[in-house]
Amino acid sequence: MTLATVFTELLGVRHPIVLAPMGGSAGGALAAAVSRGGGLGMLGSGDGDAEWLAREAPIVAGQGLPWGVGFLTWRVDVQGVERALEYDPDAVMFSFGDPGPFADVVHDAGKTLIVQVTGMDEARRALDVGADVIVAQGTDAGGHGARHGRGTLPFVPAVVDLVQGAQVPVLAAGGIADGRGVAAALALGADGALIGTRFQATREALVDPDVRNAIVDAKAEDTRRSGMLDRLRRSPWPARYTARTLAHPHLDRHRGREEGDIARDRRAQRDYQRDLDQGAIPAMPVWAGEGVDLIRDVPSAEELVRTLAAETETALVRAARGPRGRMVG
Repeated sequence: MTLATVFTELLGVRHPIVLAPMGGSAGGALAAAVSRGGGLGMLGSGDGDAEWLAREAPIVAGQGLPWGVGFLTWRVDVQGVERALEYDPDAVMFSFGDPGPFADVVHDAGKTLIVQVTGMDEARRALDVGADVIVAQGTDAGGHGARHGRGTLPFVPAVVDLVQGAQVPVLAAGGIADGRGVAAALALGADGALIGTRFQATREALVDPDVRNAIVDAKAEDTRRSGMLDRLRRSPWPARYTARTLAHPHLDRHRGREEGDIARDRRAQRDYQRDLDQGAIPAMPVWAGEGVDLIRDVPSAEELVRTLAAETETALVRAARGPRGRMVG
C-alpha cells in the first residue's frame, strides 16, 4: 500500500509524516533523522536566532533531502525568516499569530508556506495569505495551542471542508503518537500528520534524558493545559494560547488561581525562579500531548518514521477489512 498524498507529492517525501518544529527539541540532528526516514524534518527555530541557526541548520541542510524550518509567528521578525531562508529550506512554517507579514517573503523565495492553525478564524486567515499547507492543531497537542479550541478529531475535518475548494493540503496535529493516529488523520481527510511529543522521545531530540524518561513514563491523565506556567516564568506568550504539559509542582501549588492574578503575583514568580535556580523543578516545563501514554521507548527518529509508516499501512488495511475481518466494498 502506498501512503502517497497531495502533501508527499508537494514536498517530495515518502511518508506523510512531519516533525513538529518544537523549540528546544527539534534541532538539526532530529530534523535530519526524520528526513532520512522519509518524512519531513522541521527545525524549531522559534525567533530565527542567528547563532542557533548557524549551528543546527547545516546539519539537516547538507543531506540533500527535503526539510523545513518553523517559527513562532508572534516572536520572529522578517530578518529572522530571511536568515533561515539563506540555508535553503524547502518549507517554512508559522505557528501562533498572523502569518501575513511573512507570506510574500517565503513565496518570493520559492518555498512552501505552511501555516499552523488552532481555530477556524486562523484557518481562514491562512487561506487569505496563500498558505500552501495548513496544519490543523487540536487541543490534544502537547506544548502551546488554543485556549478555547477543539480536539483534533472534530477540528481536522472542519478545516478539510473549509479548504476543499482551494485544494490546500491539511496536516493533522494533536495527540498523534503512532501509526493508528496517522491513519486516523488520513481517514479524516487530512494529507498527513504533524507529530511532536512522540519525536521528543527519540535519541536525536535536543532534550535532557530526564525529559525523555518523563515522557516514556507518563500517562495522558498526567497532562494539563494551562497558561499558569507561562505567567510564573514570565514568558510573553499571547494570552489566547495555553500549553499542555506534564504535571508540575507549581501547577498544583496554584491550582484554582486565575492566570491574571499569577501574572501580578511577584512573590509567586520569585518562588518559581528560586526553585528553578535550586534545581527543584526542570529548566523548562515538559511539553506533552494526550498521546503520551502510547510512547514506550526511545528509538532513533529515522527508525521511528519508518515504524509509523508501517503502522499506518497496517491500520488502514485493518480498517478496510471492517470489524469482521473482511475487505469492505
